[in-house]
Amino acid sequence: MAEEIKEPRANNFIENIIEEDLAAGFPANALRFRFPPEPNGYLHLGHASSICLNFGLGLRYNAPVNLRFDDTNPSKEEQEYVDAIRRDVQWLGFQWDKECYASDYFQELYDWAVMLIKQGKAYVDKQTSEEIAAQKGTPTVAGTDSPYRNTSPEENLALFERMKNGEFANGTYVLRAKIDMASANMLMRDPIIYRIMNASHHRTGDKWHIYPMYDWAHGESDYLEQISHSLCTLEFLPHRELYDWFLDQVYDSTRTRPKQREFARRNLSHTIVSKRKLLQLVTENYVAGWDDPRMPTISGLRRRGYTPESIRKFADTIGIAKRENLIDVSLLEFCVREDLNKKANRVMAVLDPVKVVITNYPEGQEEWLEAENNPEVTPMTYRKVPFGRELYIERDDFREEADKKYFRLKLGGEVRLKNAYIIKAESVVKDAEGNITEIHCTYDPDSRSGSGTEASMRKVKGTLHWVSIAHAVAAEARLYDRLFTVPEPDRQEDSFLNYINPESLKVVTAYVEPSLTTAKAGETLQFQRLGYFCVDPDSTAEKLVFNKTVGLKDTWEKIKSE
Repeated sequence: MAEEIKEPRANNFIENIIEEDLAAGFPANALRFRFPPEPNGYLHLGHASSICLNFGLGLRYNAPVNLRFDDTNPSKEEQEYVDAIRRDVQWLGFQWDKECYASDYFQELYDWAVMLIKQGKAYVDKQTSEEIAAQKGTPTVAGTDSPYRNTSPEENLALFERMKNGEFANGTYVLRAKIDMASANMLMRDPIIYRIMNASHHRTGDKWHIYPMYDWAHGESDYLEQISHSLCTLEFLPHRELYDWFLDQVYDSTRTRPKQREFARRNLSHTIVSKRKLLQLVTENYVAGWDDPRMPTISGLRRRGYTPESIRKFADTIGIAKRENLIDVSLLEFCVREDLNKKANRVMAVLDPVKVVITNYPEGQEEWLEAENNPEVTPMTYRKVPFGRELYIERDDFREEADKKYFRLKLGGEVRLKNAYIIKAESVVKDAEGNITEIHCTYDPDSRSGSGTEASMRKVKGTLHWVSIAHAVAAEARLYDRLFTVPEPDRQEDSFLNYINPESLKVVTAYVEPSLTTAKAGETLQFQRLGYFCVDPDSTAEKLVFNKTVGLKDTWEKIKSE
């Protein structure tokens, strides 16, 4: 389980509400929270904030937290999503007290609906959805009563029973609560609480032909589970009046009455989190699946190499607020970069290679040099990397001509090879098109790093990573970038699909040091001078596959400033 943050900090407004309730006499041992996702897709970063909020409150107040699946729409929900949600919550570092389902309460919800009918507070309506919408009126014009609003309880009970038994087609009838057709809150104008859905449910099978609407199931499920504080995003603020009205119908003063409170979404730039739009990206093959590393899903972030600690840090940093605002994705990238800097071993890999030949290094000779794994970790550990006459360096790390501010390799210039020797570029070999195919260098044999010689202490301004060609392992490197080119793709006048970044994925052949042949799926590494990478689940002993998590620097800040 994730550790509670020990550093003192100011309460957020949700915590202030809880503190006020405790000060007013609410018993601390009655606090209970819940995270209630609908299993109709994979969890994303927005859910991660809600998970961290609810489970974080559980940790702070030593209170239980339920994982409840809001499974009231069998046409969209699947066991696959239930399994993925469980996996994501646990991966983030949290464990729930009880695993619950809205479908656990179908009988109680039905029985309460029957009670409302008997009390004259609910009725069966056979108008079409268009007719119901029209007779609800507008925010400034009161609605008109349904022609079925005053049907007798006996007739309503008979129809409701037949609805439950599957005697009618989808959309033929609905059950509506009888509240107030003139209410200023449109949601209080006789809302639908049951609809007919002749669909098989992933848990209850074909037992039910009617399914409760969200507003009816949610608050009553909170009540049945004795949730003390039901925390929702801000779009549910108008629903609070209806939430409370439904609770009024079943509330027993000897039990805890749930309190709904709302917090604002934190929107992330260059991202969408609409499940409908994410599903469109998947089904229309703009991405490779829900766990595509470009997706904002927790499974996609995990596959890309994000750590649970970095996501929890991000959620804590952006905090909880009453107003929506746009968070720059650079903050998320900063959080993972900061976390991986402490954890990821340093290795060498070349993504765009050009050949270096050290002409004065003996042919056929090889050395195994000592290289540190991670200078941030104590005690320091080391690995062996092979060195030989022929190497790969990055093509961008060489220029034939360069000014004094260029500290990488250039003709006549010197650089140090990381953990190895100082080399000097003497000449180049080019192909018929004028492209450089080889850089011929000489090396100072007394300059090996760590040898203690005077030459090894000599300072040169540039240090390059490299791999020995004779020992290098070819690997697939998937270079991921932001999926969208604009900060708010779903708020453009045209389709969000028009703003997909064509450069969001580049696949190249990388050459990596041989120590990486034992790297396991999910392992995170720093490719020195390039960025943080992780081993993709597609990786095998025969073909290594690495995903780029994030660069060492925020390159988008540089792009924005140009």
